[in-house]
Amino acid sequence: MHIIWTILLGLVAGIIAKFIFPGKENMGWIMTTLLGIAGSFVATYLGKALGIYQPGQTAGFIGAIVGALIILFIISLFRKKAR
Repeated sequence: MHIIWTILLGLVAGIIAKFIFPGKENMGWIMTTLLGIAGSFVATYLGKALGIYQPGQTAGFIGAIVGALIILFIISLFRKKAR
C-alpha cells in the first residue's frame, strides 16, 4: 500500500509542478509521476545536505513539488543547449 501511496503523491506533485513551471514539457502521465517521485528524492537529499532534514526524515509534499520544479528547471536548461 505504501508504494501505491507514493505513486499517487508523486503524480499529484508532478502535476502541480508542471502547472507552476512556465512552458510546455510534453510529458505523459508516467513521466509526470516519475517527475514527482524524483522530486521527492531530490528534495530529501538536498534538504539533508543543507541541514533542513535529519537522518531518516523525508521531504513532504511541498518538498516533492519544489524538487520537481528543480528537475524541470534543469531539464529546460539542457533543452535550450540542445537547440
